[in-house]
Amino acid sequence: MRLVPDAYYKNVFEINYDNLVKKEYKYIFFDVDNTLLTYDSKNVDEKIIKLFKNIKEKGLEPIIISNSRKNRIGIILNTLDIKGYTFSKKPLKFVYKNIINKYDKNKCIFIGDQLMTDVLGAKRNKLKVILVDRINDNEPFGTKIWRFFERKILKKYDNKKIFIVKKYYDNL
Repeated sequence: MRLVPDAYYKNVFEINYDNLVKKEYKYIFFDVDNTLLTYDSKNVDEKIIKLFKNIKEKGLEPIIISNSRKNRIGIILNTLDIKGYTFSKKPLKFVYKNIINKYDKNKCIFIGDQLMTDVLGAKRNKLKVILVDRINDNEPFGTKIWRFFERKILKKYDNKKIFIVKKYYDNL
């Protein structure tokens, strides 16, 4: 199933990053909007700064892949002192491919909050993916369109017991 994540957590703080180290992941690609920060925020709070410091101390390299523009994401990248890719046009396959070809694909994992951009884009490029619940409902119109289709897919998955929202798991 293309749109079924390999793991599902409430948020980025619940993820077992030690387990990712044990499974020999090295690069963690993060979405920003409603995964790390609200859609309209440029300010990275202390909790995220501490999380990324901890991730780096474990030997993992966090990297941002966002559909947002550079002027907003640049502030976040500077604050967290990490690499990132902006206006990435997720879930287009060629965009992911151009980015992940710079890394050992077998050591990459993606973390995001949307089935239609984050999970689909990662799965199309054969990456493992962790889905997290979105931070809040404040999203731009384009994202709301993606969410409409996401709800239909989730309802079908729920009926078939393939994926159930709020039933967290880790199959990495």
